[in-house]
Amino acid sequence: GEVFSSVARRYDLMNDLMSGGLHRLWKSALLDRLNPHAGDLLLDIAGGTGDIAEGFLKRGGGQAIICDINSAMLTAGQDRSFDRGAVRGVGRICGDVAALPISDRVADSCTIVFGLRNVTRRQAALAEMRRTLKPGGHFICMEFSPAVIPQLKIAYDAYSFHVLPWLGQRIAGDREAYKYLAESIRQFPEPDVLASEMADAGF
Repeated sequence: GEVFSSVARRYDLMNDLMSGGLHRLWKSALLDRLNPHAGDLLLDIAGGTGDIAEGFLKRGGGQAIICDINSAMLTAGQDRSFDRGAVRGVGRICGDVAALPISDRVADSCTIVFGLRNVTRRQAALAEMRRTLKPGGHFICMEFSPAVIPQLKIAYDAYSFHVLPWLGQRIAGDREAYKYLAESIRQFPEPDVLASEMADAGF
């Protein structure tokens, strides 16, 4: 909680710097896959600053609900939306993904973008996201992976454990938050293990 409260106001800027802007292309590809329609409802988990939800509505989606456990991230996202004149269509709920305050089978799509590795009770969270989806609904998880090709490992580790904390200190004023980011990626399961967990949750 302290990590995300600390960096909430600079979160989007840090994402641009850390990824060289690539996160915007990745998220655009996610929205392409969702292919929103007018009557669709999106449940975006850990979507604090609102870029996925806003993109969903801009592409013709009907309604978006953001659920994030961190109130500072929700507030930062709401302020950013107001600044850009996007004040309608997005609902915001402060809640735990492992016990979602959402009814069964209401969402046409559920997304979690760079958020699942921060979830303590991952299996419960996956089951909850599955519960909220309508039959035939779509679940998309976008996440960093500890799995990299061997030729990139040295550079990946150097970037993760040296460059990211340095950027965190210079831009967000919090070195430890971005040291945590690197560590959380290394603690996350390999893709085949995660896929198995998703299957156990009903996906």
